[in-house]
Amino acid sequence: MSVLFALSPLVAVALGAVLLMLADAFGKPVVGEGKAGELGLLSAVIFIASAVACIAVWLVGPEHIEATKALAPHLVIDRFSIFVCFVLSLGAGLAALFGAGYLPEHRMDRGEFFPLLLWSTLGAMALAAAGDLITLFIALETMSLGVYCMVGLRRTPRALEAALKYFLLGSFAAALLLFGSALLYGVTGHTDFTGIGTAIANVGTKGSEVGIVPLSLGLLLTLAGLAFKVSAVPFHMWTPDAYEGAPTPTTSYMAVVVKAAAVAVLVRVLAVVFADERLSSWGGTGWPMIVATLAVLTMTVGNLVAGRQESVKRMLAYSSIAHAGYVLIGVVAIPATPSGTASVLFYLLGYAVSTAGAFGALILCGRGGAETTSYDDFDGFGRRHPAAALVFSLFLLSLAGIPPTAGFFAKLYVFRAAIEAEMYVLAVVGLVNSVVAAYYYVKVLVAMYMREPAPGAATAEPMRSGMVVAALLVAAALVLLIGIFPGSWLEMAALAKVR
Repeated sequence: MSVLFALSPLVAVALGAVLLMLADAFGKPVVGEGKAGELGLLSAVIFIASAVACIAVWLVGPEHIEATKALAPHLVIDRFSIFVCFVLSLGAGLAALFGAGYLPEHRMDRGEFFPLLLWSTLGAMALAAAGDLITLFIALETMSLGVYCMVGLRRTPRALEAALKYFLLGSFAAALLLFGSALLYGVTGHTDFTGIGTAIANVGTKGSEVGIVPLSLGLLLTLAGLAFKVSAVPFHMWTPDAYEGAPTPTTSYMAVVVKAAAVAVLVRVLAVVFADERLSSWGGTGWPMIVATLAVLTMTVGNLVAGRQESVKRMLAYSSIAHAGYVLIGVVAIPATPSGTASVLFYLLGYAVSTAGAFGALILCGRGGAETTSYDDFDGFGRRHPAAALVFSLFLLSLAGIPPTAGFFAKLYVFRAAIEAEMYVLAVVGLVNSVVAAYYYVKVLVAMYMREPAPGAATAEPMRSGMVVAALLVAAALVLLIGIFPGSWLEMAALAKVR
């Protein structure tokens, strides 16, 4: 099998990005005055092609493709990276369809949004497959630079403030990661993950020159840099403002694609670079205790602050922070149980379709340049627009973890992995936080179905966009499909081991 076939998911996105840039620069709209709708549809087709390529590589089996050895260690094409690339293609494809309807509706017919979306996704895919510190940093910056631009696309004071804050804090986090990488290279003499892991495993043996202090500092700095992209507390301060100020398709993209790619590379770094028993134990020098603390803080702070928000969009931003805490439970369980990695991948899939659907439903409910953000805007929405309210309710119930949705089994498998790893306290904290989170999701349902708008008050009115509706139908179908048939999806996730 050729190198091109092994890289086909990334090649599809890269070639598509080049062609889309040419279409944006030299093409003329076939229908209407703007090109956002057509470019959005083309972007979605490119992401579908990438997802199909992921399925093809998966069916053949990356372990049977000899060309993957030529790509290692810079890019690790295995079932883990292919599974994550499929999730990234799915999340980015939904964001493209959302953008195709959202941008013209809100008078932001900006064609550059879609090439930025494609190039950022290419960086996210490379990040998920990174097996070397150099690849990790280049892929991270490729993904991030495009997102910085997409956040400020609206060019309002709030959007520009959000983009600037995200850029400055993101640059600081990248500097931490780069400093941590430099320390790891300095003490081990390797930039590839496997080489660093082998050098760390030899600490204490004859001839080892790895220093404990710089190694520990490198671990802490690397964790801090990646925790920023995961939006784990206390590295989450950028998230609410960036999510609220950005155009909602960009918010959906950040909440799904950026977070999934960051979690994937975090798993690979911890499972390969810091896999030594002395670092992956619950002892004083181990990372599980650090990540478990981040998980508890992220879940608790995210849920408590989300319940106090007056804006539904900002509530969903804090909700995404809380979900980062849930997925970190699965990350902590990885050294202790084989189901840890599978639970993380399954959670990313269920979270992707649920969160993208929730932000997509928010897009659908904003019409004519007036975005729907307040809870009061949804008063009586269920009676006026029952179909749109039903779809929004489905995604909220999935995020709350109500069966038979994808979100229920995503949380179930993460908590089960924690119990198998004998981390009972962490599982109980996660369960309690899930109950707390139900409050602010139900708050939206109460507004839609149990309240009436005040006389003369502004109310949510759905836009007319076939692409947004199509994306929501796909996301809703997957939420139910994954929830009703979770076993087959979990079996695939179980095959995606990190190496």
